[in-house]
Amino acid sequence: MKQFLIFTVKTLVLLFLLLVVLDFLYTTVYLQSSNRGKIDYVYNSAARDYDVVILGSSRANNHFVAPIFAEKGLKTFNYGMSGGHLFEASLLLKLMVERKYKIKNVILETDLNLSNEKRDDGVSSRFLPFIHDSKTICDHFSKETDFNELYYVPFYRYVAFDSKIGFRELYKSARRETTIYLAHLGYYPLGNKKGNMKNNISNLKPLRNKYYEGIKQLCEENNINLVAVMTPMCSNTKGLNYFEKVQNLYPEIHNYEKVVEGDQYFSSCGHLNDTGARLFTSIIIKDFFNK
Repeated sequence: MKQFLIFTVKTLVLLFLLLVVLDFLYTTVYLQSSNRGKIDYVYNSAARDYDVVILGSSRANNHFVAPIFAEKGLKTFNYGMSGGHLFEASLLLKLMVERKYKIKNVILETDLNLSNEKRDDGVSSRFLPFIHDSKTICDHFSKETDFNELYYVPFYRYVAFDSKIGFRELYKSARRETTIYLAHLGYYPLGNKKGNMKNNISNLKPLRNKYYEGIKQLCEENNINLVAVMTPMCSNTKGLNYFEKVQNLYPEIHNYEKVVEGDQYFSSCGHLNDTGARLFTSIIIKDFFNK
Protein backbone atom coordinates (compact mmCIF):
# COMPACT_ATOMS: atom_id res chain seq x y z
CA MET A 1 0.00 0.00 0.00
CA LYS A 2 2.82 2.37 0.89
CA GLN A 3 4.57 1.65 -2.41
CA PHE A 4 1.35 2.31 -4.29
CA LEU A 5 0.87 5.66 -2.55
CA ILE A 6 4.44 6.68 -3.34
CA PHE A 7 3.97 5.67 -6.97
CA THR A 8 0.68 7.62 -7.15
CA VAL A 9 2.25 10.75 -5.65
CA LYS A 10 5.22 10.55 -8.01
CA THR A 11 2.90 10.11 -10.99
CA LEU A 12 0.81 13.11 -9.97
CA VAL A 13 3.91 15.25 -9.44
CA LEU A 14 5.28 14.26 -12.84
CA LEU A 15 1.92 14.94 -14.47
CA PHE A 16 1.76 18.37 -12.82
CA LEU A 17 5.29 19.18 -14.00
CA LEU A 18 4.41 18.03 -17.52
CA LEU A 19 1.38 20.33 -17.54
CA VAL A 20 3.52 23.24 -16.34
CA VAL A 21 6.07 22.61 -19.10
CA LEU A 22 3.38 22.29 -21.77
CA ASP A 23 1.70 25.46 -20.52
CA PHE A 24 5.01 27.32 -20.76
CA LEU A 25 5.74 26.01 -24.27
CA TYR A 26 2.29 26.83 -25.65
CA THR A 27 2.32 30.30 -24.11
CA THR A 28 5.81 31.01 -25.44
CA VAL A 29 4.69 30.20 -29.00
CA TYR A 30 1.59 32.41 -28.73
CA LEU A 31 3.67 35.28 -27.36
CA GLN A 32 5.60 35.22 -30.65
CA SER A 33 2.52 35.13 -32.89
CA SER A 34 1.00 38.23 -34.44
CA ASN A 35 -0.53 37.16 -37.76
CA ARG A 36 -3.16 34.56 -36.88
CA GLY A 37 -6.01 36.77 -35.71
CA LYS A 38 -6.99 40.18 -34.45
CA ILE A 39 -6.28 39.44 -30.79
CA ASP A 40 -2.67 38.35 -31.18
CA TYR A 41 -2.26 41.08 -33.82
CA VAL A 42 -3.00 43.60 -31.08
CA TYR A 43 -1.45 41.81 -28.12
CA ASN A 44 1.96 41.28 -29.68
CA SER A 45 2.19 44.76 -31.17
CA ALA A 46 3.72 48.13 -30.39
CA ALA A 47 1.92 51.46 -30.67
CA ARG A 48 -0.12 52.00 -33.82
CA ASP A 49 -1.76 55.16 -35.13
CA TYR A 50 -5.36 55.06 -36.42
CA ASP A 51 -7.91 57.58 -37.58
CA VAL A 52 -10.63 54.95 -37.19
CA VAL A 53 -10.80 51.69 -35.24
CA ILE A 54 -13.90 49.53 -35.74
CA LEU A 55 -15.08 47.23 -32.94
CA GLY A 56 -17.98 44.84 -32.51
CA SER A 57 -19.28 41.46 -33.61
CA SER A 58 -19.75 40.03 -37.11
CA ARG A 59 -22.16 42.92 -37.63
CA ALA A 60 -19.09 45.13 -37.51
CA ASN A 61 -16.70 42.69 -39.18
CA ASN A 62 -18.99 42.25 -42.21
CA HIS A 63 -20.53 45.73 -42.37
CA PHE A 64 -17.71 48.29 -42.27
CA VAL A 65 -15.49 48.21 -45.36
CA ALA A 66 -12.19 49.44 -43.96
CA PRO A 67 -10.53 49.91 -47.40
CA ILE A 68 -13.19 52.51 -48.30
CA PHE A 69 -12.18 54.50 -45.20
CA ALA A 70 -8.56 54.17 -46.33
CA GLU A 71 -9.46 55.47 -49.81
CA LYS A 72 -10.80 58.59 -48.09
CA GLY A 73 -7.44 59.10 -46.37
CA LEU A 74 -8.54 57.64 -43.03
CA LYS A 75 -6.12 55.10 -41.57
CA THR A 76 -8.53 52.39 -40.48
CA PHE A 77 -8.68 48.79 -39.28
CA ASN A 78 -11.75 46.68 -38.70
CA TYR A 79 -11.26 44.78 -35.43
CA GLY A 80 -14.81 43.38 -35.44
CA MET A 81 -14.83 39.68 -34.52
CA SER A 82 -17.51 37.25 -35.66
CA GLY A 83 -19.28 35.81 -32.63
CA GLY A 84 -17.77 38.40 -30.34
CA HIS A 85 -19.65 40.26 -27.64
CA LEU A 86 -18.94 43.55 -25.91
CA PHE A 87 -16.91 41.53 -23.37
CA GLU A 88 -14.28 40.92 -26.05
CA ALA A 89 -14.57 44.33 -27.75
CA SER A 90 -13.95 46.18 -24.50
CA LEU A 91 -10.94 44.00 -23.64
CA LEU A 92 -9.42 44.50 -27.09
CA LEU A 93 -9.74 48.27 -26.71
CA LYS A 94 -8.12 48.09 -23.27
CA LEU A 95 -5.15 46.30 -24.83
CA MET A 96 -4.86 48.94 -27.57
CA VAL A 97 -4.81 51.73 -25.01
CA GLU A 98 -2.29 49.80 -22.92
CA ARG A 99 -0.03 49.58 -25.97
CA LYS A 100 -0.24 53.35 -26.49
CA TYR A 101 -2.27 53.21 -29.70
CA LYS A 102 -3.17 56.67 -30.96
CA ILE A 103 -6.83 56.42 -31.93
CA LYS A 104 -8.90 59.37 -33.08
CA ASN A 105 -12.23 57.59 -33.56
CA VAL A 106 -13.76 54.30 -32.49
CA ILE A 107 -16.79 53.06 -34.41
CA LEU A 108 -18.55 50.58 -32.15
CA GLU A 109 -21.33 48.32 -33.44
CA THR A 110 -23.70 48.50 -30.49
CA ASP A 111 -27.03 46.82 -31.03
CA LEU A 112 -27.81 43.12 -30.51
CA ASN A 113 -24.67 42.73 -28.40
CA LEU A 114 -26.14 45.08 -25.78
CA SER A 115 -28.56 42.33 -24.77
CA ASN A 116 -25.99 40.31 -22.82
CA GLU A 117 -22.87 40.71 -20.69
CA LYS A 118 -21.56 37.22 -21.38
CA ARG A 119 -18.31 36.30 -23.07
CA ASP A 120 -18.19 34.29 -26.26
CA ASP A 121 -16.04 31.25 -25.53
CA GLY A 122 -14.82 30.91 -29.10
CA VAL A 123 -13.54 34.49 -29.29
CA SER A 124 -12.56 35.08 -25.67
CA SER A 125 -10.44 31.91 -25.60
CA ARG A 126 -8.00 33.67 -27.95
CA PHE A 127 -7.05 35.96 -25.06
CA LEU A 128 -6.33 33.07 -22.70
CA PRO A 129 -2.75 32.26 -23.77
CA PHE A 130 -1.83 35.68 -22.35
CA ILE A 131 -3.74 35.50 -19.07
CA HIS A 132 -0.56 35.08 -16.97
CA ASP A 133 1.36 37.62 -19.01
CA SER A 134 -1.24 40.39 -18.80
CA LYS A 135 -2.83 41.89 -15.70
CA THR A 136 -5.39 43.55 -17.98
CA ILE A 137 -6.60 40.23 -19.34
CA CYS A 138 -6.43 38.59 -15.91
CA ASP A 139 -8.55 41.35 -14.36
CA HIS A 140 -11.06 41.24 -17.20
CA PHE A 141 -11.63 37.50 -16.69
CA SER A 142 -11.46 37.64 -12.90
CA LYS A 143 -15.25 37.66 -12.37
CA GLU A 144 -15.86 34.69 -14.66
CA THR A 145 -17.11 31.55 -12.92
CA ASP A 146 -14.26 29.41 -14.28
CA PHE A 147 -11.51 31.95 -13.60
CA ASN A 148 -9.75 29.81 -10.97
CA GLU A 149 -9.41 26.87 -13.34
CA LEU A 150 -8.32 29.10 -16.23
CA TYR A 151 -5.73 30.93 -14.17
CA TYR A 152 -4.43 28.48 -11.59
CA VAL A 153 -4.59 25.06 -13.25
CA PRO A 154 -1.63 24.63 -15.63
CA PHE A 155 -2.57 23.87 -19.22
CA TYR A 156 -6.28 23.67 -18.38
CA ARG A 157 -7.24 26.51 -20.71
CA TYR A 158 -5.47 24.87 -23.66
CA VAL A 159 -7.37 21.62 -23.08
CA ALA A 160 -10.73 23.27 -22.39
CA PHE A 161 -10.51 25.32 -25.59
CA ASP A 162 -8.53 22.89 -27.69
CA SER A 163 -10.40 23.73 -30.90
CA LYS A 164 -9.30 27.37 -30.64
CA ILE A 165 -5.92 27.39 -28.88
CA GLY A 166 -4.95 23.73 -28.81
CA PHE A 167 -2.27 21.83 -30.71
CA ARG A 168 -3.56 22.55 -34.22
CA GLU A 169 -3.55 26.30 -33.64
CA LEU A 170 -0.22 26.07 -31.84
CA TYR A 171 1.31 24.29 -34.84
CA LYS A 172 0.03 26.90 -37.29
CA SER A 173 1.17 29.73 -35.03
CA ALA A 174 4.65 28.21 -34.74
CA ARG A 175 4.81 27.98 -38.54
CA ARG A 176 3.59 31.59 -38.79
CA GLU A 177 0.80 30.60 -41.15
CA THR A 178 -1.43 33.55 -42.03
CA THR A 179 -5.23 33.69 -41.98
CA ILE A 180 -7.93 35.67 -43.75
CA TYR A 181 -8.81 37.61 -40.59
CA LEU A 182 -6.27 40.37 -41.21
CA ALA A 183 -6.95 40.72 -44.95
CA HIS A 184 -8.81 43.76 -46.32
CA LEU A 185 -7.77 45.78 -43.24
CA GLY A 186 -9.82 43.40 -41.09
CA TYR A 187 -13.04 43.65 -43.12
CA TYR A 188 -14.59 40.31 -44.08
CA PRO A 189 -16.86 40.58 -47.18
CA LEU A 190 -19.87 38.31 -47.57
CA GLY A 191 -21.15 37.11 -50.93
CA ASN A 192 -24.62 37.13 -52.45
CA LYS A 193 -25.48 33.56 -51.50
CA LYS A 194 -28.50 33.87 -49.24
CA GLY A 195 -28.53 32.45 -45.74
CA ASN A 196 -31.45 32.71 -43.35
CA MET A 197 -33.56 35.67 -44.47
CA LYS A 198 -35.91 35.52 -41.51
CA ASN A 199 -35.07 36.45 -37.95
CA ASN A 200 -36.82 36.95 -34.64
CA ILE A 201 -35.28 39.20 -31.99
CA SER A 202 -38.53 39.76 -30.07
CA ASN A 203 -37.10 38.20 -26.92
CA LEU A 204 -33.98 40.38 -26.83
CA LYS A 205 -33.84 43.18 -24.30
CA PRO A 206 -31.05 45.77 -24.28
CA LEU A 207 -29.21 46.09 -20.98
CA ARG A 208 -27.42 48.98 -19.37
CA ASN A 209 -24.35 47.06 -20.36
CA LYS A 210 -21.25 47.33 -18.16
CA TYR A 211 -18.90 46.58 -21.05
CA TYR A 212 -20.42 49.31 -23.21
CA GLU A 213 -20.18 51.66 -20.25
CA GLY A 214 -16.52 50.66 -19.88
CA ILE A 215 -15.82 51.41 -23.55
CA LYS A 216 -17.43 54.82 -23.20
CA GLN A 217 -15.32 55.61 -20.15
CA LEU A 218 -12.12 54.37 -21.79
CA CYS A 219 -12.74 56.54 -24.85
CA GLU A 220 -13.49 59.58 -22.71
CA GLU A 221 -10.32 59.11 -20.63
CA ASN A 222 -8.16 58.81 -23.75
CA ASN A 223 -9.75 61.55 -25.87
CA ILE A 224 -11.14 59.07 -28.39
CA ASN A 225 -14.28 60.07 -30.26
CA LEU A 226 -16.76 57.23 -29.84
CA VAL A 227 -19.27 56.67 -32.64
CA ALA A 228 -21.74 54.02 -31.44
CA VAL A 229 -24.05 52.72 -34.16
CA MET A 230 -26.76 50.17 -34.76
CA THR A 231 -26.28 48.42 -38.10
CA PRO A 232 -28.85 47.19 -40.67
CA MET A 233 -31.17 44.21 -40.34
CA CYS A 234 -33.40 42.75 -43.05
CA SER A 235 -37.05 43.80 -43.08
CA ASN A 236 -38.23 40.23 -42.39
CA THR A 237 -36.96 40.48 -38.82
CA LYS A 238 -39.58 40.23 -36.09
CA GLY A 239 -39.10 42.49 -33.09
CA LEU A 240 -37.41 45.40 -34.85
CA ASN A 241 -38.68 47.67 -32.07
CA TYR A 242 -35.63 46.35 -30.20
CA PHE A 243 -33.66 49.12 -31.89
CA GLU A 244 -36.05 51.74 -30.53
CA LYS A 245 -35.54 50.26 -27.06
CA VAL A 246 -31.78 50.63 -27.50
CA GLN A 247 -32.14 54.28 -28.42
CA ASN A 248 -34.44 54.93 -25.48
CA LEU A 249 -31.86 53.38 -23.17
CA TYR A 250 -28.84 54.99 -24.86
CA PRO A 251 -29.90 58.05 -26.92
CA GLU A 252 -26.31 58.59 -28.08
CA ILE A 253 -26.30 55.36 -30.11
CA HIS A 254 -27.07 56.18 -33.74
CA ASN A 255 -29.79 54.01 -35.27
CA TYR A 256 -28.82 52.90 -38.80
CA GLU A 257 -30.96 49.76 -38.72
CA LYS A 258 -33.13 50.91 -41.67
CA VAL A 259 -30.52 52.78 -43.70
CA VAL A 260 -29.99 49.87 -46.13
CA GLU A 261 -33.17 48.13 -47.27
CA GLY A 262 -33.77 45.36 -49.78
CA ASP A 263 -32.89 41.68 -49.67
CA GLN A 264 -30.43 42.18 -52.53
CA TYR A 265 -28.11 43.90 -50.04
CA PHE A 266 -28.14 41.09 -47.46
CA SER A 267 -26.30 37.79 -47.19
CA SER A 268 -28.50 36.79 -44.25
CA CYS A 269 -31.08 38.64 -42.22
CA GLY A 270 -28.49 40.06 -39.84
CA HIS A 271 -25.57 40.53 -42.24
CA LEU A 272 -25.07 42.71 -45.28
CA ASN A 273 -23.36 41.29 -48.33
CA ASP A 274 -20.37 43.12 -49.78
CA THR A 275 -22.57 45.38 -51.94
CA GLY A 276 -24.73 46.32 -48.97
CA ALA A 277 -21.69 46.84 -46.74
CA ARG A 278 -20.15 49.22 -49.26
CA LEU A 279 -23.38 51.21 -49.44
CA PHE A 280 -23.63 51.30 -45.64
CA THR A 281 -19.97 52.29 -45.21
CA SER A 282 -20.36 55.15 -47.68
CA ILE A 283 -23.31 56.48 -45.66
CA ILE A 284 -21.34 56.27 -42.38
CA ILE A 285 -18.36 58.10 -43.90
CA LYS A 286 -20.64 60.79 -45.32
CA ASP A 287 -22.45 61.29 -42.02
CA PHE A 288 -19.44 61.25 -39.65
CA PHE A 289 -16.22 61.86 -41.56
CA ASN A 290 -16.99 64.33 -44.35
CA LYS A 291 -17.42 67.29 -42.04
